[in-house]
Amino acid sequence: MHEWTPGQELLAHTVIGFAIERLHLSKDPRWGARSAADLERELTGVVSETGIGGVEALRLFREVLLPACRPLDDPMMLSYVPGAPSVAATLFDLVVSACSVFAGHWESGAGAIAAENQALRWLADLAGFPPQAAGVFVSGGSAANLSALVTARHVAAQGRDRPARWRVAVSDAAHASVDAAARVMDVDVVRVAVDDADRMTADALRQALDADPAAGDGVFAVVASAGTTNAGAVDDLAGLAQVCAERDLWLHVDGAYGGAALCAPSARPALAGIERADSFGVDPHKWLFVPYDCAALVYRDPASAVAAHAQHGAYLDGIDRGESNPADLAFHLSRRARGLPLWFALATYGTDAYRAAVEASLATARWFAAEVARRPALELVIEPELSVVLFRRRGWTADDCWVWSATRAKEGIALVVPTTWRGEAVLRVCITNPRTTADHLALLLDDIERHPGAAAEAGFS
Repeated sequence: MHEWTPGQELLAHTVIGFAIERLHLSKDPRWGARSAADLERELTGVVSETGIGGVEALRLFREVLLPACRPLDDPMMLSYVPGAPSVAATLFDLVVSACSVFAGHWESGAGAIAAENQALRWLADLAGFPPQAAGVFVSGGSAANLSALVTARHVAAQGRDRPARWRVAVSDAAHASVDAAARVMDVDVVRVAVDDADRMTADALRQALDADPAAGDGVFAVVASAGTTNAGAVDDLAGLAQVCAERDLWLHVDGAYGGAALCAPSARPALAGIERADSFGVDPHKWLFVPYDCAALVYRDPASAVAAHAQHGAYLDGIDRGESNPADLAFHLSRRARGLPLWFALATYGTDAYRAAVEASLATARWFAAEVARRPALELVIEPELSVVLFRRRGWTADDCWVWSATRAKEGIALVVPTTWRGEAVLRVCITNPRTTADHLALLLDDIERHPGAAAEAGFS
């Protein structure tokens, strides 16, 4: 297993060759999930006492397992928040694994951590954070939100009496991971209503905090959204920051999707106020073009995170606490240097390329929204703030939306999964791939217009 033999060398070239092929060849948009029973049959006998050999295992992955996965980097993958990793970032992800760096502590991963910190500094500067700001790369927005909230509660606990129940204020449109973090932490949620554009405002936050003084007294943090997953809405960050300053509350901005717009001048005004947050998160694997799994969590004052998260034990006595230790900034200890692909891509292409790529997605989304509004059979649900567009096909029922979505995904035309807006099933497109073009989307809209009764077309009544 650990010796470099002729067989291992052949396997290495075969695997690297496949990776290169996967990068530059077109993806099959018809790929998608198969039943667990089907895949279990295909995998029978693969894990055994003698193994099947690397070349055969790669063949199985290439021909059976990978086609049972959705190609999220296809330009017509328009649902959820798709990723579009760059060539350089993907290649360097291979390098990160090959180098086997432990990047939890400076003493074991100083070079890798220094590079990660440079990428984090770029993000902090985009947000307008002060020079002392610092952060860490974690696995995703869920880990970022949980780690930030643990820090926020620790800070609150040092400065005031413990309430009967700790609480966090969250909008109706916040990502589900915030509720999950509250359950893990055993804290309650104060729900804040959103406006007609899905945004949490300062007035709504004040009303929610004042509605129940006892509950309000237990609030230690507010989680704002910089690009909600469902509609791409950006909360009133400046107004929320003012409320938090008045009431001594921690403001965390969940920018897992929309935080990438910080590097786009045309969208930066929508995120005004983020510079006043105590922490923010952004997932480079969403709209900053790196592979899964990579999320950045940035703190205004990293010392508060260290106080909340640093682990201690006899086996950790030798750790130099004077240096940057990513393990001290989130709920983890072991970690790979998952921020290196972002750093390598930034170093390879430059920040101007990032600005241009994000602006390209925004421009395509604006064109798409205008084109929807232009077509009589279609209707915008709300004006998009970023690159998520919600729209309806006039006369379609929920069944029409879902059947059209399923048939077009199966045919490899596009993956457009409906969502719910104010109780109504509508169509949702999220554009984060610079290779998604107006030409692609015009054909998609033509197809929707041609099928006023998709459920009837598919034999549904």
